[in-house]
Amino acid sequence: MQWSDEAIVLGVRRHGETSVIVEVMTRGRGRHLGMVRGGRSRTMQPVLQPGNSVDVTWRARLDEHLGEFRIEPVELRAARLMETATAVYGVQAMAALLRFLPERDPHPHLYEALTVILDHLHEPSAAGELLIRFELAVLNDLGFGLDLLECAATGSREDLCYVSPKSGRAVSRAAGGPWADRMLALPAFLGDESRHAADAAALSDGFRLTAFFLNRYVCEPRGLTLANARDGFVQAALKALGTAEEMRAGEAGA
Repeated sequence: MQWSDEAIVLGVRRHGETSVIVEVMTRGRGRHLGMVRGGRSRTMQPVLQPGNSVDVTWRARLDEHLGEFRIEPVELRAARLMETATAVYGVQAMAALLRFLPERDPHPHLYEALTVILDHLHEPSAAGELLIRFELAVLNDLGFGLDLLECAATGSREDLCYVSPKSGRAVSRAAGGPWADRMLALPAFLGDESRHAADAAALSDGFRLTAFFLNRYVCEPRGLTLANARDGFVQAALKALGTAEEMRAGEAGA
C-alpha cells in the first residue's frame, strides 16, 4: 500500500540506532506515524523538526502496519519557531491537542488551521486568538462543540458575554446576570463576525473557557491533563501582550 500527501511534522522519537518514528499531521489522512530509515542523519534531522512542512510518501504491506515514510522538505520553519517562547510552546501545545484525535482520522480544516497558526506564532495577540479557536475546533471535532453564537435562554445574538458551564452555550448579559458568578466569561473576539482584537484580559478569559471544557470532556474522562506546553504558551502570550499594552499606554501618556 502507498499514498502521498502534504504534512506538518508534530514529533519524532528514536527507533533503533539510525531510524526514527515520525508523527505528522497530513492534509487528507489526519495524524499519522511512520518510520524514517536514517532519520537521525545530519541531512534528515533539520527536516524532521516540529513545525516543518513536508511532503510524505507512506508505504506498508498492510494498512494496519506502522509503515515507512519517505519525506521531502517543503518549508523548514522550525528555526524561526525557536525564536520566541510563544512559538516554542505553541507548536508543542497544538501537537498535544491533535493527539486527542484518533490516529489516521482526517481533519483537513485542522491541518489548514495548523498551517496558518504556525506562521503567526511570533505575534502574541494573533497567536493567542488563533490557538483558542484551534482548541474550540478540536472540541468540535471530538463531538463537544460549543454554541457561542446565540443566547441559550433567549435566542438573541446581541450582548453575549457569558458561557454556561453546564451546556457550553452562550448567554446574554441580561439573561445570565443573576447567575454571573457561576458563568464563564465569553470574550468579545469570539463573537459572531466580531472585529474586536483580543487584549490580555480577553485572551485570559478565552483560555480559561477552552481549558474548562477540554478538561471536562476530554482530559478528565481519559485520566489526562492538558499539556504543560499549553501553560507555557498562555503565560508567554499574556506576558508579551501585557508588555506591549504597557508600552502603548506609556506612549499615549507621554
